[in-house]
Parts: sequence; C-alpha cells; structure tokens
Amino acid sequence: MTAPEIAAAAPEDPRAGHFRWTVCGLLFAATTINYVDRQVLGILAPHLQKVIGWSEVEYGYIVTAFQVAYALGLAVFGRLIDQFGTKIGYAAAIFLWSLAAMAHAAVRSVFGFGAARFALGLGESGNFPSAIKAVAEWFPRKERALATGLFNAGTNMGIIIAAGVVPWLTVTFGWPAAFLATGAFGFVCFALWLVLYEVPERKKNLRPRERAHIASDPPEPAPERIPWLRLLRYRQTWAIVIGKFLTDPIWWFYLYWLAKFMNAKFGLTLTGLALPLVAVYLLADVGSIGGGWLSSAFIKRGWTVNNARKRVMLLCALSVVPVMTAPRATAVWQAVLLVALAGAAHQAWSANIFTFASDMFPKKAVGSVTGLGGMAGATGGILFSSTAGHILQATGSYAVHFLIAGSAYLLALGIIQLLAPRLSPASLK
Repeated sequence: MTAPEIAAAAPEDPRAGHFRWTVCGLLFAATTINYVDRQVLGILAPHLQKVIGWSEVEYGYIVTAFQVAYALGLAVFGRLIDQFGTKIGYAAAIFLWSLAAMAHAAVRSVFGFGAARFALGLGESGNFPSAIKAVAEWFPRKERALATGLFNAGTNMGIIIAAGVVPWLTVTFGWPAAFLATGAFGFVCFALWLVLYEVPERKKNLRPRERAHIASDPPEPAPERIPWLRLLRYRQTWAIVIGKFLTDPIWWFYLYWLAKFMNAKFGLTLTGLALPLVAVYLLADVGSIGGGWLSSAFIKRGWTVNNARKRVMLLCALSVVPVMTAPRATAVWQAVLLVALAGAAHQAWSANIFTFASDMFPKKAVGSVTGLGGMAGATGGILFSSTAGHILQATGSYAVHFLIAGSAYLLALGIIQLLAPRLSPASLK
C-alpha cells in the first residue's frame, strides 16, 4: 500500500498522536548521557594532568585513542544497525559505552586511560548512526531536521550537566566517583530503550493518522543490502564524508581542549570552569534546535530541501569565522562568547548535515552512510588531536587551532556544493 493509500485508509482521528516525539525524547536522553560520559575527561583534564602527570602530547594520545575507536566503531555500527535494526544496535551501543565510562574509575596511568577511552569510543560510535536511522524511521522528511536538531541538543545538554555535576562530584567524593556516577545513568537509558522502542510498522497502539503521517513521503524502492564500496561510488556519499571530515574535528577540539584553553589563558580552576562551559554549551543547544527548526520552517514555506539546508549552513559557516580571534581575547567572557557563537553555529550546521543521509539515500542505507560520514569526522578529529598537542607544546599558543576552527566550515560548504549541488537522491540501481 502506498503512502497516499495509507493516508486515505486512515480513519479521521482528532488525536493524531505524537509518539514519534516520544522517540525523539528517548534519542535526546541517550545522546545527553552519551555526551556526559564523553565530556567527563575533558572537564577533569587540568586536574588529572596534575594527578596522573601526563604531558600535553600524552593527553593528545589519550584523546586520539577515543577517536580511533570511534572512527572504527562508526563504520562497524553503521553496518550492524542497518543489518540488525535500530532497537538492537542502539541497545548494544548504550550498554558498551556505559560500562566503559565506569571503567575509567579503575585506571591510574596514561595507558589505562587510553584503553578506557578506546572502549568508550567503540560504544559511543553507535549513537549517531542509530539516532539518525531512528529519525528516518519515525519522521517524514519535512520534520527530520527539527527532530535531528532536538535530539542533537542532547550533546550540549550532556556537556552542561557534566560541567555542573562533575566538579562537584570530584571535589566531594574524588574524581573516580565522577566516572562511576555518570556512567551508571546509561544503564537506565538502556532499559528504557528496550522497553519503549520499536519501528512504526511493528509498534502496537500507534494511531492510524500518525502512522500515515510518518509514511507520507514518496515510497522508497524495496530495501536491499548495499555494500560500502558501492556507496563510495556516489558523489552524495562524498559530500557527507568530506563535510564531516572537515568540520567534526572542530567540535572535538572544543570538547577536549576548551577547558585547557580557558585554564591556560585565564587561569580558571576546576570549579571556575563550570559557568563558562555551561554558557558555551547552553548557547550551542539553542543553535542545534534553531538550526533544525529553521531549515524545517523554510521547507514548510515551500523552499526546496537543498535551498533550506544550504542557506542555513551558509549562515552557520559565516557565524563561525569570528572564533579565530579567541586567542587574542582580553577577558574571559569575551572568549566565552566567541566560542559560544561558534559552538551554536556548529550545532546548527550538524543538525542539517546529519539529515543529508536521509535526504539523499533510502532508509536501508542511512545507518551505513551516517557511519561512513561519522568515521570520516572522527578520522579528521584523530589528525587534529594528534597534532594539537604537538603544536601547543611547540608554540605555547592556540592561535593555529582557532584559525583552523574558523575557516573549516566555508571550505566544507564549498566542497559540498560541488559534489551535491541539488542534494539529489542517489540512484542506487
């Protein structure tokens, strides 16, 4: 039965139902926990550098261990999620990353932290392929950027929660308690996901009008297994891969080096970092939701998907440019506002580039394409992080880092426009 036939067959129901937004809430909760666990180390880095005694270069290696595992895991999880389904794939990812997060409390060496970060990276790599695929399963195309922006806001909410809770836990109970307490919340999300989630076709008690609304896009071809090498033949895939490769590392930089930058530049201690970090990531949350809402609003007004996504992304790319001046800031809040604007623009950018996979590929391939894009982003992060420590140790300055951060998005958008000028669906024949 086609989507119009489903809509016609659905009885009139004034209560259309909104369970798809409950799914979005689950994705938001899981993404929040994901980023709480990821950010604990970034917040504790200045403190642990004194306790453990690692150098700038060794810290860069610890960060790189996470990113190597994350890059490898994205490719694997993307394929597993397409093969076994979102419910099982996401549950496995949540379980693994929660266990790995708690394991940090048991280590006391550079190698131990590197091993724990590697395990965490493997588990956390399943978050975005699962979440993007779930959005594609539960939302029509015109709502996907908004849904993506909403759940992606969990990345910032996780950092905000971590910034408020981790210093208190560390001061009160010691740094191992920060890893144990934050990691434990993942198992609650694991249970909720298994109980509540199912694809719309198998979801009981889903109201007919909502089921019809979810299925309102034109029908897709019959699903088939699509090999990675086949996906790499398409310019649409490379638009996502290169776009993520160039811009994801900037977000990694903020996650793992912002606290160290604020400590080195302005002498902020563990407790003094809380308010600036909350401000940065609170504004980033606004960007995530606002960027998804804005492109969805443009589409509802009759704009093409291509124009809506790219106009918003151009605005984001321009808004990032002022962050180049952050190393020359003379006051804490001047630097905070510059990074906050860049962080908000990045998240609005991400809310739109994440939807490219479902804009240009059938649902059967969304997990794999998202995984390939995420792997490329993590690979870019590996290169950035592995060199960031060396640059910092050699120059004592963050100027090069912020120069890259301010220019990457315009370059990425130009390449995306060359490879996918109309965001045309890939013809997987």
